[in-house]
Amino acid sequence: MSSDYIIGLDLGTTSAKAVIFHLNGKVKSEGERLITTNYPEPGWVEQDPYEIESLAIKAIRDAMENAKLSKEEVNAIGISCAMHSLICVDQDGNPLSNALIWSDGRSSQQAERFTEQERQELFLKTGVPIHPMTPFTKLLWMKETGFEAYRQAAYFMSVKEFLLFRWFGERVVDYSMASATGLFNPTILKWDETAVELASVDENQLSKVVPPTYILNGLDKNVANNMGLLPDIPMVIGAADGQLANLGIGAILPGEVAITVGTSGAVRQFSKGVRINEKRETFSYAFSDEYSIIGGPSNNGGIALQWLKDLLNNQDSYSDFIAMAGQVAPGADGIIFHPYINGERAPIWNQRATGNFSGLSITHKQEHFIRAVLEGITFNLYQIERALSRLAGEPSKIYVNGGLARSPLWLQMLADIFGKEVYVAETHHSSAWGAAWTALVAIGKANSFDEIKDNILLGEPIVPNAETHVTYQNIYKEYIKRSRV
Repeated sequence: MSSDYIIGLDLGTTSAKAVIFHLNGKVKSEGERLITTNYPEPGWVEQDPYEIESLAIKAIRDAMENAKLSKEEVNAIGISCAMHSLICVDQDGNPLSNALIWSDGRSSQQAERFTEQERQELFLKTGVPIHPMTPFTKLLWMKETGFEAYRQAAYFMSVKEFLLFRWFGERVVDYSMASATGLFNPTILKWDETAVELASVDENQLSKVVPPTYILNGLDKNVANNMGLLPDIPMVIGAADGQLANLGIGAILPGEVAITVGTSGAVRQFSKGVRINEKRETFSYAFSDEYSIIGGPSNNGGIALQWLKDLLNNQDSYSDFIAMAGQVAPGADGIIFHPYINGERAPIWNQRATGNFSGLSITHKQEHFIRAVLEGITFNLYQIERALSRLAGEPSKIYVNGGLARSPLWLQMLADIFGKEVYVAETHHSSAWGAAWTALVAIGKANSFDEIKDNILLGEPIVPNAETHVTYQNIYKEYIKRSRV
């Protein structure tokens, strides 16, 4: 029987999603299960590792049943996973704690305690700014508070490592997930001795670091049966969701920038070798032996728009709400919005940053605020991209994915602010396709990462308006000038 299909398992913050692709990238079926997020105390954000495991298995099972495929028709599975999660695990693979996910802010005090010199020294080694999102600072919190699970833990793992340990009995982590911990040196592809020592963990408590094409064999028979797959199916470790979103949308060559905006946002670009931004505006994570990815994540994407919608008690559909911004000219008649309502990561890395509107007058209406929030989100992304361009040169092409990419008004705004043509993939499963393609490379069904470009359908580009771009350049200068951080 021919085996013409590949699975991308995408373990996100919101859901576990399995997508079955034809080898050419067309979607055959998908399965998705929503993950419960818990907030046991202010600033604490956790998820149940057992629930994530169960939902991942069910998502694959759902995709297999929806596709009506036999077990033999699937070549392999590749895995994408959200970054910065941390689980304390015992010797047998049982979780001693919930998964502390990226938005958990309990280690804010530990992150703020470092001097500028210490921040710079660690950043130059790890490529990761000191921030509560990282497992590094979460471990510091655990150590300083005497967290019981930390004291009892045999191992410290991300969600992906936890699942692979339970399913295969192997403790392995890919380059990009290791990079995201703040404990790893992407230049030499090894755990950083200084960071590991500061966190008071033993390197043996951390997983073996492997490339994204690493293949795991011998899937637990019960797990395989519950997934609807054969136990001998190869599972490829893949990478972090951000890196794989770039790969899955085709933004892999020098000068090709990917922008993702869902609840949060990110700007990323692949680079040969490792490039460290000495101003600490962006991160640098290893991807493979040859490539790293530089970029910056924002806490404030669609969440800022949703906040405004709730604040205004607007009952319109999301698309109609955004469309109201089209009634207002660029610049929102003088309103500028700094979108730091959820603290911020790149480019300012200040968890205590706050958002603000400036330039208000009695003539401003609901549509002005909507336009100002959309522009503020986009100016923040543009500021991140400017930091990337100083490191890697001007972008030649911009790819966009995520929820806001479904808004024609926002896409045109982005093209006008960036002054570049914007390309949108026809599929929104970029991370899953990137994971699946990595698996194809690993098992020899694809020759290289670059070849994925031949298997991605892009729509017609959104072309910037030159006059509007000039207008936005002047507004951006004012946006920077009025910033309080």
